[in-house]
Amino acid sequence: MGTRGLRDAVVELQPGQAREGSTDRGPAEGQPVVILLGWAGCQDKYLAKYSAVYSQKGCTVIRYTAPWRMVFFSETFGIRSLQTPARRLLELLFDYRVENRPVLFHVFSNGGVMLYRYILEALHTHTPFQSLRVAGTIFDSAPGRRNLQGALRALATVLASMNVLLKYLLLFTFATTAVVLRVLLYPLTRFLHESHYDALLKAPSRWPELYLYSKADLIIKASEIELMASAREQLGVPVKAVDFSDSPHVSHMRVYPTYYRSLCTTFLADCVGASPP
Repeated sequence: MGTRGLRDAVVELQPGQAREGSTDRGPAEGQPVVILLGWAGCQDKYLAKYSAVYSQKGCTVIRYTAPWRMVFFSETFGIRSLQTPARRLLELLFDYRVENRPVLFHVFSNGGVMLYRYILEALHTHTPFQSLRVAGTIFDSAPGRRNLQGALRALATVLASMNVLLKYLLLFTFATTAVVLRVLLYPLTRFLHESHYDALLKAPSRWPELYLYSKADLIIKASEIELMASAREQLGVPVKAVDFSDSPHVSHMRVYPTYYRSLCTTFLADCVGASPP
């Protein structure tokens, strides 16, 4: 199934590429595929700016942002609601006949990480996803651990335009559930639904990872990203971490556009074995 089976997914093809369901393979054959996983509440017009970084280099780009209700509520309650969209994203590679190309994931904040966690599981446990060739992963402002204050800030931003009473009711519901299930009872609930952070710490993937973060981030603590990068490196994963120091959450490209683009495109080129653009 293609985008018809995954609401709000956007697929950007290069000129001459095969459309969904076609058996033709165009001149863009062999170019990398980049999958962008947006932050909770991200509008596609913002994610499209990152998409342009890769499409200008000839890449096919798939971008998708998981519904914020799934990110903040379903996953907090232990409901694995993101498993299905994770698998459908991988199915798009087959729908558009780009499954033989190297794939790069660009993951934003914990909203993207929660989806990426299930993508990793599918890549290692489901046929034919095991045949896909992942070149690397870029993490932007992620991953974060059990930072309730940061999560509340993120949810408050998503709910900014909502009725005030409903907004505070949802914030209270989320905070209460998170404290009980993800903090107080986590030593028990982790056996039923391990946190995305803990799952990534021991993920079996060994392709290169690039962490882009900032000590000025009020949503995700820099120390948690640094801990993840260090732990992954100890497992033998090629890791690079870049601290932008003063840029806000998921705003590193806005503050440092040239440097950010250079980091991403150079990482992509290194991962797929091409010459730096």
